[in-house]
This record gives sequence, structure tokens and C-alpha cells, in this order.
Amino acid sequence: MILAGDIGGTKTNLALFDWATERVEPARERTFASADFKSLEDVIIEFLKPLPKKEQEPVGGEDVADSAEPAEPAEEEAPMPVIEAACFGVAGPVIENRCRATNLPWVVDGAELAKRFQIQTVRLLNDLEATAHGVLVLHPDETTVLNAGAPASAKGTMALIAAGTGLGEAIIFWDGTRYHPMPSEGGHASFAPTNDLEMDLLRYLRASYLHVSYERVLSGPGLHAIYEFLRDTKKNEPTWLAERLKAEDPAAVIAEVGLGGQSEICKQALDLFASIYGSEAGNLALKALALNGVYLGGGMAPKLLKRLADGSFLRTFTAKGRYKRLLSSIPVYVIMNQKSALLGAASVAAQLRNGQ
Repeated sequence: MILAGDIGGTKTNLALFDWATERVEPARERTFASADFKSLEDVIIEFLKPLPKKEQEPVGGEDVADSAEPAEPAEEEAPMPVIEAACFGVAGPVIENRCRATNLPWVVDGAELAKRFQIQTVRLLNDLEATAHGVLVLHPDETTVLNAGAPASAKGTMALIAAGTGLGEAIIFWDGTRYHPMPSEGGHASFAPTNDLEMDLLRYLRASYLHVSYERVLSGPGLHAIYEFLRDTKKNEPTWLAERLKAEDPAAVIAEVGLGGQSEICKQALDLFASIYGSEAGNLALKALALNGVYLGGGMAPKLLKRLADGSFLRTFTAKGRYKRLLSSIPVYVIMNQKSALLGAASVAAQLRNGQ
């Protein structure tokens, strides 16, 4: 058995798999609120507790309550199977198998986890590196095509960009035999405006931040920052919208209202977000020469699919002067399976168990 995890600032997903070589469904899977725990160790302890029998499916689908036999007192399952390998994707830079989580007061140490839970091998990955491994095991129906392109006939490099709580980027390099996901912190590279409106946005953000990265605009908080820029410069915020933004998650409200066409300022915010997202995805495609495709991961792309697919994303993705034709040939996909990081961590754990 292998243990896999996707560790984020908001939630932690853990799963056990009997994964040998091909992708399988988890034997057990649970989601925890990260803020409810002091460490990843505490989450794993809770996850590995044996489940009471009353929580298991009745044999043959029979309703236990209708049985003529008196119910037995609830008993616990047999101890969990031995965990042979584990892998966790963590939102933060992983250095020497150790990570100080970016949005959590956790320090995750692979060697300490191996010792604590008697697991032979534990590997930590940056969360985007884990998602990149997940790209390699996705089924075709778990992605949506934004640009069909004309992918190279031979296997080659792919790239991943993911806007969510933050902005992550990764390169998936083909060495002639196999793919190697390469982590990066590209989301923290400097934001580069491409038109006058984006230049005004940069000036606006520089009043609050010494360094304005792409993550400052391509993320949930970034969408809210774009909205605030438009609000403060265009002066067109409806009162009812201001009240909703105070009471609810701002990025979710802006997305809902903008996609529903209920407010012009939210529509403008989504247009600007999609335009900048396309531009940076195109930058990454050029840097990686990702002829075999660019994947959009994270939580925002599936929710904003309608706006990303209306043309504004692809216009800026390909707007690279003499390289427009090349970029037009690169396929672009949106990852619809929100558990791709968990699947990627599981695939790495399976390789570790197999001695790879």
C-alpha cells in the first residue's frame, strides 16, 4: 500500500492506493481542513485511524438495520496495511526533502515522516511538481481543449501553469525515454505589462508591493486586486456588489457575477485576468518550448472556463510577434480533475515502492 497527499493552505487531501504500475482508484481517501491541525503528522494520524465497522458498506448491500439478527457492538477494523512508500505534494519550495509550507505554519520533513510512521521511503514534491506528475496519468476526458493546435508527432516538452490560491508553474521535460517534471517558482517572476491598461495596473500595485509578481494578479487574491484597481480607477462599483464582497469570498463573487453578466466591472476584471493569464502561459510555452502542450491547472481555470474559452486567453497566448505561428500550433488544455496533484503524488509513491 502507498500513501499520497496534496497539502494546501486551505485543505489537505490524503489517500491510500494499492497502486502497482497503472493508475487505480484510492482504497481510502479523506479531505481535512488544514487549519484544524498543527502539523501534517497530526493529519496523517487522524487519517490512519481504523474506521469503525458501522462505517463500512454492508456485505452484499444488505441494510444492517433490517437484519433479523441483533446488531453487534461496533468494532474496529484490523490494523491498516503496511505503507511501503509515501509522497506528498506541498505548497512551497522543497529543498533536500524538506518544505516550509507557504500558507501554513507547518514544516514538513520527509525523513521525519518516514521515521515517525515507519515508512521506508517518503518523498516531498512542490505541489506543482506533483500536479505535473498527475498530468502524465490523466485520462483524456479529464481535460478540456482550449487550443487544439498541431502538436509535434514525437514526444516532447510540456508545461503547466496553475492559478489558484497562488500561481504555480512547472516544466515537464522529455529526455528521450521518459518524462521528468521540473519544479519552479516561476509564479513569483516579475509581472510584465503588455499594454497601457496593464501598465496602469502595475503602477497601482506598486503602491502596495515593492515587487509585483505574476502571482499578484494571477490568483484568487490577484483577481480581487484587479477588481480593486478597476474600482478605484473607473469608479463603477455597484453598492450591492460592494456589500457582497465584504461578506463573501471576493474572488468567488467576482467570478460568479462576471460570468453571469450582472456587473460590468466584474466582466472587465475577468477579461483582464484572462488576458494576463494567456500572456504568461505564452511566456512559459516559449521558455520551455512546450511543443507538446500547455496545461492549465489549479482551481481557477475550470471555474473560469467560459471566459478563458471566449478568445481573450488565446489572443494574448499567441501575441508574441514573430512566434505567433509557433504558439498557435501548441495545444492548450484545462485540467478538469481537481485531484491531479494527489494522483501525481500517488504515481511517484508507486514508483518509489517499485524501486524506481
